[in-house]
Formats: sequence, structure tokens, C-alpha cells
Amino acid sequence: MPANMELLILPAAFALDLLAGDPRWLPHPVRWMGAAITRCEPFFRRRFASPARAGCYFAVFLIVATWLLAAAAVGLTRKWYPLAGWFLEIALVYYSLSARSLLQAGMDVFDALGAKGVAAGRRMVAHIVGRDVSRLDRSGVSRAALESVAENMVDGVIAPLFFAALGGAPLALTYKMINTLDSMVGYTNERYLLFGRAAARIDDAANWLPARLAVGLTAIGAGLTGFNARQAWRTGWRDGRLHASPNAGFAEAAFAGALRVRLGGPNVYHGRIVAKPWIGATLKDVQPGDIVRAGVLMLTTATLAMLVLWSIRALIWL
Repeated sequence: MPANMELLILPAAFALDLLAGDPRWLPHPVRWMGAAITRCEPFFRRRFASPARAGCYFAVFLIVATWLLAAAAVGLTRKWYPLAGWFLEIALVYYSLSARSLLQAGMDVFDALGAKGVAAGRRMVAHIVGRDVSRLDRSGVSRAALESVAENMVDGVIAPLFFAALGGAPLALTYKMINTLDSMVGYTNERYLLFGRAAARIDDAANWLPARLAVGLTAIGAGLTGFNARQAWRTGWRDGRLHASPNAGFAEAAFAGALRVRLGGPNVYHGRIVAKPWIGATLKDVQPGDIVRAGVLMLTTATLAMLVLWSIRALIWL
């Protein structure tokens, strides 16, 4: 297949995501991944006495199987029907992206706050965050939505594009399996503390570089959109390490600096107050309008990520 067609895969998939988002009626590989995780967990728990060992083999099996299946599907389709293989790879990379979904989730919270008030905003933001939202005021709801947009930009856009640039659709889908495993079993509760440890560590490793790329990309995006680029860079590197996650704080901190708002802080999870540090502690509280500004910054940063990683893809292929 001509190299120029190969180079269209990333921008075509990104454009498709911005146009179509994630229609509920469309079959989605991530849902299949979730079903595979649910079905495989009991087998591996029965097979190994040690929960940590069971979880390790469980995670490695699903990650390797995802790559093998995706690589076989793309490779065989390309061999028999080259054009169909090209379209398949675009579709699979598209499935790994969620820029439009992130934007829509944030705007749904903003619209609910504006049209129906705080109670409606709480109900809407509860769909995208894990914290207890019952006591959040207007600023707290806005902060939760903004944090979700910023944090999920990494695993919903930058990281999938990063792995697609390095290894095409098979590697992008492999990353999505890693990310889905972490979201389903990477908890520190009694059930998954040991069993989910390997999945969580693999997800941390996979997101390490994309999370840090997000700081520079967000700073550039802030400069292009009229936000505070210097503050995005400084706060991103200064406060990004304050988050309990080794990766999640970097994008949040960069967004906090760019929009000059403070994120993080104490939140309630499962009835227990978790005293998280403030990110951008000296800045102002988040207001509903900041959700819109975060959406603009996210789309700009996502587009920059696509262009930069598309260039890397071009260097690999040319």
C-alpha cells in the first residue's frame, strides 16, 4: 500500500472521532474488552492460588491476546483486500479515541448546570467521576467536570495516538485493553488490591510518557487559544506530581495553570473523605464557564498531539 495512504490513517481516524464521536448503537471493541475481562477473571482466580500471580497472568494474557487478534485482523485484511485493510485500521484507531466524547461529557455538565441548576449538574457529573457528588456546590461540580476532561485527555486521546503512531491500530487497541483493565480491576480495595496490581502497574508504565507529553502540548495549546501558556508549563511540572496517580496529575496541573483555576483538593469517595492536595492552590475556584474553556483547550491540545504524532508516524514510514 502506498505510504501516502498509510500516513492518512491517524488524521482520518482523528477526524472521524471529532465528527462521529461514540454512537451508542455502534459496536465498540472496548465493550468487547470489558466482556473479556469479566469472563476471564474467574478462570485466572481459580487457576492460581496467589491473587497477585493470577492477576499478572490475567493481565498479560489479555494484553497479548488483544495485540495478536488486532494484528492478525489488520494483517490478513491488508493481504487479501489492501483497501479494506486500510479502512479497518482507520476504524480501529478511531475506536481508540474519545476526544468528542470528552467534549460532550463536559458540555453536558455545563448545560445541566445552566439550565437546571446544581442538582442536575450533580446527576450529570456523576456519570463521569467516581467521587460522591451529593454535597458538591456549583464550583465543585464544575471542578469535577474539568478534572475529568483534563485527566481523560491523556488516556482518551494522547496515549492512543502515541501508540498508534508507533505501532498502528494493533498497538493502539492494545493500549485500550491496558487502560480498560486498569479501569475495571486496578483498584486498591480488598478484592483487587493484589489481583489488580499488575494491571495498574502496566497502565502506569503505558501512560508515563504520554502524560508528560501532555504538559508541553497543553502549554502550546494554551498559547494558541489565548490562555496562559507559561502558567500551564510551570504548574504542570510543579504540581503534576502532587496527584496520587503517577500520571493523572500532569494534564490536570497543566490545565489548572492554563485556565488559572485550582483543581484537586479533598473529595468524598465511598463515604470517606480523601484529603487530596490542591493543584494550582493559589489560583481561583472553578466556575461553570471554565468547563467550556477546558473543552476548547482539550480540543486544541488533542489536535496538536495528532499533528506531532502524525509527524512521528511519517518519520517511521518514510
